[in-house]
Amino acid sequence: MAVCDVLNTRAEKVGEIDLNDSLFNVEIKTGILHEVVCMQRANRRSGSACTKTRGEVSGGGAKPWRQKGTGRARAGSRTSPVWRGGGTVFGPKPRDYSYSMPKKVKRLALKMALSARNQEGNLVIVDSFELPEIKTKGFVGVMSNFKFDNCLLITSEIDDKISISARNAVGYKVLSVAGLNVYDILKHSKLMLIQSSLAKIEERLMA
Repeated sequence: MAVCDVLNTRAEKVGEIDLNDSLFNVEIKTGILHEVVCMQRANRRSGSACTKTRGEVSGGGAKPWRQKGTGRARAGSRTSPVWRGGGTVFGPKPRDYSYSMPKKVKRLALKMALSARNQEGNLVIVDSFELPEIKTKGFVGVMSNFKFDNCLLITSEIDDKISISARNAVGYKVLSVAGLNVYDILKHSKLMLIQSSLAKIEERLMA
């Protein structure tokens, strides 16, 4: 097992902890990470894009002009796609972009993402993370002790003081273990885990 330093919120070493190799020292396969990230992004799409066909745009009841004798091309409706203000041909319609992957693959990808941050030296474990009040300045102040300007913080449970304080801080995100995912780990250059969350991560991924 790899040994990792445990720090406090002032970035001072207060202890050491053994990391589970099956979670933080897994062989990284970029193809699997790519597939899972693509799935997550597809599942987050709203799929609400919608255009109107020639049968849905307003107008088009009367024939614009008579069929013959005007010298112009014949036209039967003002909603024709070739006219300005007409309908759209083969435009997008509301749809569901989401799809799924095997649970084993998603679990493996999450282990790979954790291992990647550990092997890069971008994983930090803190003994605790508490804020006296909901204050963005307080959250950013703690992160500045580590000189982090882009970081994902993982807590064991949802903590409103921390999550709300981080909401307006650019480059930071707070998630509980239940919301831990591959996309957010890879999106942020640093990963910070509260020590109490390690047991829950192991419970989730080793089950």
